Amino acid sequence: MPEIYVDADACPVKDEVLKVAERHGLKTWLVSDGGIRPHPSPLVEIVVVTQGADAADDWIADNILSGDITVTNDIPLADRCLKKGAMAIRPDGKVFTDDSIGMALATRDLMAGLRETGAVTGGPAPFSKQDRSRFLQALDTAIQAAR
Repeated sequence: MPEIYVDADACPVKDEVLKVAERHGLKTWLVSDGGIRPHPSPLVEIVVVTQGADAADDWIADNILSGDITVTNDIPLADRCLKKGAMAIRPDGKVFTDDSIGMALATRDLMAGLRETGAVTGGPAPFSKQDRSRFLQALDTAIQAAR
């Protein structure tokens, strides 16, 4: 059975992940550097890592296995998970794939450079109901594929 790993710091779909995981009977790991409330399900594990820029990412990348699923906005973490044979989904429902991760990394680096020069000052669009709906569909699809 696949397990779900959530990069839980600032993840807007934690509740949705837990509902879907419980429906499918899947172990879920909420990984954060703090601030996550306990969850009563025995299927849910809260992992609090030491504070640091990539501590949660490193824990997920070190523990995820082929066939597991990660929920993250972090493109380098998604890349690390894909290289281990896991699946990676953004909270807005966009799925990272082996074919798309290279472009995602390149775009991330380009945008970081543009922000540094002041050429781009805005951030991503606000999280929407459509994003949440697309995420739920993508997570169900990933679980079915992993099984």
